[in-house]
Amino acid sequence: MALLKQWRDVAYSETANKGDLQRLWAAYFQKEKEIYEQLLTNPDEEVKGTVKELAEKYNVELMTMVGFLDGIDESLVEPNPIEEMEEDTQVSLKFDKERLYKNMVAAGADWLYELEQWDSIFDKDRQKELYKEQKKSTTIVKEERVYPNDPCPCGSGKKYKKCCGRNN
Repeated sequence: MALLKQWRDVAYSETANKGDLQRLWAAYFQKEKEIYEQLLTNPDEEVKGTVKELAEKYNVELMTMVGFLDGIDESLVEPNPIEEMEEDTQVSLKFDKERLYKNMVAAGADWLYELEQWDSIFDKDRQKELYKEQKKSTTIVKEERVYPNDPCPCGSGKKYKKCCGRNN
């Protein structure tokens, strides 16, 4: 069975004890933060290796590394073959800095996008810009509905139904 499926079966289990899942995720988030602190210290270095080698490098369990690879995949310059990934699959952690920051914001992971390592990558103004760009990209703007008896938006002073809303 592919490692990713094993990870997702455990991490997103519908039948697992809720307390066990909360502990799993709390431990995962702490390890994830530690890995990102190291990656962001030298953001232009491409970290490569097998899944197992990276788990050893960052001192985490294999399944934690699989979860990490699943989470970072959309932020990578070139996605890894995460669906078929096994222990000896070669992977890369070369990430797009802006995309990674925005994806952390999208995930609501303030413990990641507020890491002090970001300050040496982007100044505070750029971090705010990226934050706003991400938030704005997911905001749905509903247009104001014009009703028949409302003043026409064209500015004629007539009711909408007698002006632009008229069926010709």
